[in-house]
Amino acid sequence: MGTFLVRLDCILCLSSALSVMAQHGHDQQPRINQTHLTPSHLKSRRVGLKVEGSNFTLEGSPFLILAGTIHYFRVPREYWRDRLLKLKACGFNTVTTHVPWNLHEPMRGQFHFSGNLDFMAFMSIASEVGLWVILCPGPYIGCDLDLGGLPSWLLQDPKMRLRTTYKGFQKAVNRYFDQLIPRIEFIQYNRGGPIIAVQIENEYGSYHLDRKYLSFIKMALERRKIKELLITADKGLALREGHLKNVLATVHLKDIHKKTYEDLFGIQGQSPVLMTVYTASGFDTWGKIRRSLDAHMLMKDVHEMFKLRFSLNFYMFHGGTNFGFMGGAESLDVYLPAVTSYDYGALLTEDGNYTPEYIVFQEFLRSVTDVPLTLPVEQASMVVYKSVTRLHFMSLWETLPYLAQPITSAKPVSMEQLFVNEGSGQSYGYILYETTISKGGFLTSRGHVQDRGQVFLNEEYLGVLDHSSDELHIKGNRILRILVENQGRLAYGPDISKERKGLTGDIYLDNSPLRKFTIYSLEMKTAFMQRKLPSLWKPVTKEVWGPAFFLAFLRVGDFPQDTFIKLEGWKKGVIFINGRNLGRYWLIGPQKTLYLPGPWLHPGSNEIILFEESAPGQQIQFTKEHFLGS
Repeated sequence: MGTFLVRLDCILCLSSALSVMAQHGHDQQPRINQTHLTPSHLKSRRVGLKVEGSNFTLEGSPFLILAGTIHYFRVPREYWRDRLLKLKACGFNTVTTHVPWNLHEPMRGQFHFSGNLDFMAFMSIASEVGLWVILCPGPYIGCDLDLGGLPSWLLQDPKMRLRTTYKGFQKAVNRYFDQLIPRIEFIQYNRGGPIIAVQIENEYGSYHLDRKYLSFIKMALERRKIKELLITADKGLALREGHLKNVLATVHLKDIHKKTYEDLFGIQGQSPVLMTVYTASGFDTWGKIRRSLDAHMLMKDVHEMFKLRFSLNFYMFHGGTNFGFMGGAESLDVYLPAVTSYDYGALLTEDGNYTPEYIVFQEFLRSVTDVPLTLPVEQASMVVYKSVTRLHFMSLWETLPYLAQPITSAKPVSMEQLFVNEGSGQSYGYILYETTISKGGFLTSRGHVQDRGQVFLNEEYLGVLDHSSDELHIKGNRILRILVENQGRLAYGPDISKERKGLTGDIYLDNSPLRKFTIYSLEMKTAFMQRKLPSLWKPVTKEVWGPAFFLAFLRVGDFPQDTFIKLEGWKKGVIFINGRNLGRYWLIGPQKTLYLPGPWLHPGSNEIILFEESAPGQQIQFTKEHFLGS
């Protein structure tokens, strides 16, 4: 999604918009009443969302889109209704959501549309609570996800050109759309469903490597019976490059100038303006200070947009969590991986509670629109569970003989090229490379460690090779081990087709490439944590160092509730609750707590496993307050 930093100098160039729009006859309009344009009122569907002059219309009536983004895959399914009710109660009439290909087809040809990935159920709930849907089915969605939501197995093809009409990419998209789009067809507005608009790709103007690509995606959607209004969405300076003829162009908050509006009206004449991504913050990255929200500027711009009768989508209304390894990364001169929280300065907190900005937005929207009165949704209650102590451990080295058969290779092999997951390669997690060296010297990576590799001689820790450090001095002639973590593939940018992980090329000892590797895949999927992790647990009786797994148990009463986990003293790793991956933690911050949803717990004993890369703490603590940085 890119980085959106708040500026104090006319983020939207709204004064420029006013002057440009005045030339096209935009007049200010009275108070907005759209109470009759809701899913429950419009049982008879004739004409969906259309562009009529400077307005959107729904069933022929002027319609201002007031949308907020919620990602179903970043929110526990048990809380979908709660978050959508809060969106409606705030005064919004539409939810925008994106469909992540990499989660729905994690292995080539194996599709998942149930549980927390049942987007049809999510949209059904949206309709029930009175919300329309703008759907972004991709195939690329950005959203600060690993590889922008594209599956990593695409990168097994060494010639792969993502987001183009390259035949290998087209074939994969068509197979995916054959599974995805029929599920969407029957929940479109014209079929009685809540979907009023469908976005083609995402911010393609800033990528723009293939002039034919957007037309291919448009045809792929229409051929599979997508009938609702199609839109594109681009940053200000990339508007023309991302535009398609006879498709409504909408604007993302980035690089917006007077020329943006001139381009917009030059492309499509007098038309409504939809700010598809309006935000005042951005996602946080490990090792950097937290990005903050400027609430005053936020409301100033919203007031101006209403004067101009812009439609808008607030990204994010509720950000949720990068559970597991789903978070991506950005590159601003240096590689910056996303933290586990996707709070994003949203109007609801990561755990779904109200922010002061939510109340301000609600009051404003009620002052300018006739919002149907809804009962307030109660704040979710949090609980502080009693701290638990790490009871047992087993080192990573002890588990190796019990893991799946390792791969042997003369040269290093990247995650994506490993023959695992039925030929789909490894997508996430860690990967361990072992080889024998007969002498010491200087170990150099030449940029081939992606992203962070801990180096060991036998079990002795030597140091780290990563994006900023590519050389270590080694003494000895023993087993060399490099434990590499994939910290998240770039979510956007021209280089995403190169985003392979692990050791992506040769590693050198005194300028000689190392050979004869044994490679272990450590993807740490739920099935592995629940059933395949060997039971070699030993009591913690002395100082223990990672990399190692640590086991503890949390006892919960009859009604599990949400909480935050606090890992004081722990250095870096991943935490699992009953086999489910909550996400990464790292001492460098800014995030210091991890959100634990109550529905992921069950009455009685709950298993907590931490994979700690370095030095463990003594306890696992719980708190009612999140701390995402200052």
